[in-house]
Amino acid sequence: MIIALAPMEGLVDDVMREVLTRFGGIDWCVTEFIRVTDTLLPNRFYHRVAPELLAGAQTAAGVPVRLQLLGSDPICLADNAAKAASLGAPVIDLNFGCPAKTVNRHRGGAVLLQEPELLYQIVAEVRKATPAETLVTTKMRLGYADTSLALDCARALDAAGSAQIVVHARTKMDGYKPPAHWHWIARIKEAVKAPVVANGEVWTIADYHACRRESHCDDVMIGRGLVARPDLARQIVAEREGRSDGEVSWHAMLPVLLDFYRQVRASVEPKHAPGRLKQWVGYLRQGFDEADELFRQLRQQTDPDELERFLAYKIEGVSDTSSNHP
Repeated sequence: MIIALAPMEGLVDDVMREVLTRFGGIDWCVTEFIRVTDTLLPNRFYHRVAPELLAGAQTAAGVPVRLQLLGSDPICLADNAAKAASLGAPVIDLNFGCPAKTVNRHRGGAVLLQEPELLYQIVAEVRKATPAETLVTTKMRLGYADTSLALDCARALDAAGSAQIVVHARTKMDGYKPPAHWHWIARIKEAVKAPVVANGEVWTIADYHACRRESHCDDVMIGRGLVARPDLARQIVAEREGRSDGEVSWHAMLPVLLDFYRQVRASVEPKHAPGRLKQWVGYLRQGFDEADELFRQLRQQTDPDELERFLAYKIEGVSDTSSNHP
């Protein structure tokens, strides 16, 4: 029963992966996509998106990291996949699910779900170009405008050699609007031999169980739900093992936010750091009632130094940072 952390462009970068995997319960995660067009990318592109390649392709908590590529040129993707494998990527994941308009306009992501034959060519070329021990996996949605080609796309990925297929249970046109159609994943699971991982709209333990039940999948990938509630995977594992120590308090989250912010400050331009913190606290409002007040307080903060001092001040005197601190 795998729980994976989803790749989310502009949100789950290496700093967020490091922080979220620290909570426990996450079995593996995937990088933001590396866009491949018509060139063999230099090493720095891979190390920028996946600095974990320099540390055994895992986060500081020891959670394996898969590297994701996005593009439409089978040969160029194959060449770059071979390069990524040579740099230590143990798994190459191919993105056929991104719904972003800019990405789709340049023939990347979910738009390719209109061309099952091209999906087959891409996966087959990448599989052929990479070492046998390097897994090639894929992520797809239920389709572009509708689900009419969902089974054809899944079968194409399977036949071409995808070792695992993650299915986000919505079409491109659905975007991220609820509900997620988990029952469709069950249909895909029946149509392919490769293991299938269910993805989409898992925010709570109850959602997790409903997703597994309706998708007929043991394995689940969680994205925004883990960003909003970083201890969600930890809670699921604790429940599975009959323990009650999975939940993390809001007070225990505050030092984590400060650490996250300091790591972000060390990795981006100073002017961008406050926005990254506010972005995360905005998501945390969906998982912690107390995050509303912090979000309101942070909204007007623009000076990076002042914001860090403010967070440190908030932590002073906090007593609930003991057993449930990640």
